[in-house]
Amino acid sequence: MSKNPFVNALSASGYIGLIVALFSYAQRFSDTELGMMAPMIFLSLFVLSAALMGYFFVYQPLCLLIEHKQGEATKLFLTTVFAFACTTGAVILVWLLLRTAL
Repeated sequence: MSKNPFVNALSASGYIGLIVALFSYAQRFSDTELGMMAPMIFLSLFVLSAALMGYFFVYQPLCLLIEHKQGEATKLFLTTVFAFACTTGAVILVWLLLRTAL
């Protein structure tokens, strides 16, 4: 991924937004039971999400650790987590403001 923590955080937020949008969109058109497919779909999505979040949050810091740049790796990881927390907080704040305005 990128060494820019804000790009990494926005990529993670974008992925989450895409998954939520897909589920919201699919729910409108699906009136059938998933049955045994539901656990497989959700576990597959969980594994995919874990892999992507690991890539967004851990890949570059791990590369920096391998290069013996512990301080830079820690700073990148923590800045990415902080940027993601701020992005999540901003989304929640906008949702709350829109909810009270309507």
